[in-house]
Amino acid sequence: MRMPALEGVIERRLLINYRVDPQAAARLLPMPLRPQLVNGQAVAGICLLRLEQLRPVGFPRLVGQRSENVAHRIAVEWDGEVGVEHGVFISRRDSNSMLNVAVGGRLFPGVHHKATFEVAESDHEITIDARSRDGESSVAVRARYVDHLEGSKLFQNLAAASSFFERGSIGFSPRGTDGTLEAMELTTDAWAVGPLLVEHVHSSFFESPTRFPQGSAVLDCGLAMRRVPVAWHEARPVMVDLAQESGR
Repeated sequence: MRMPALEGVIERRLLINYRVDPQAAARLLPMPLRPQLVNGQAVAGICLLRLEQLRPVGFPRLVGQRSENVAHRIAVEWDGEVGVEHGVFISRRDSNSMLNVAVGGRLFPGVHHKATFEVAESDHEITIDARSRDGESSVAVRARYVDHLEGSKLFQNLAAASSFFERGSIGFSPRGTDGTLEAMELTTDAWAVGPLLVEHVHSSFFESPTRFPQGSAVLDCGLAMRRVPVAWHEARPVMVDLAQESGR
C-alpha cells in the first residue's frame, strides 16, 4: 500500500549531530546502505521535531495534527540507478501523538513508539526531555539558538552543514519484517537551518555501549529549523535483509 503524500509545517526541528566511527555506524545499517562519511567520520544524530498542521496533501489546515517527535538517524549513501544517492536511516521513532503511533508504518512514515515530552522554550533557548513508554529510549537536550556555528569538526561552516542535510532528504524506516525499507522524501521551497549551541545532551541511543563503544560517538554540533513549510512524498523503497547486520 502506498503512503499518502503529506504536508505541514516544521514548527521546530533540532538536529543534534554526532561524529561516529564508521565501523560502529556500519554495524547498525542493513545492506545495501552504508555510512556517508564527512572528513573520514560517519554522521549520526537526534532529530527532535515539532510538526504542525500535518495532513494529507490537499486537506485543509484545520484537520492537521500537531505532535512532538524524536528520531535517531544515521546519514547513509547507496548505489542508485543514476549513481550514489544520499539519505538517512532512521532506526527508531518516538512520538507523543497517538495517531502517529497507531498508523505509523501504514498511513504515516515509520513505526512510532509512544513517548512523553516535556518542553520549555523561548525565542532564544529550549529544553526537551523525551521518554518512551516502553523504557527503551530517552533523550534530554538543553540548547540555545545562536548566530554562528562553532566547534564542528564535520562542517567547515553553516553553509556546508545546511547543504549536507538538504541533500539527505530521503528517510528510510523499516517496514515491519518484510525486508523492505519504506522511503519518504522531504521537500520544501523554504529550506533554512540555523546554528544551535548544545549545552547538554543525553541519549540512551548514543550512550549505549553495545551500539557505540566508548569514544566512537562524539557530539559535534547542533542545527535548528523553525517555521518551515514541508511536504513528504513516497520514494522508491529499498529491499534489505533486516535480519542481518551489514558485517562491515
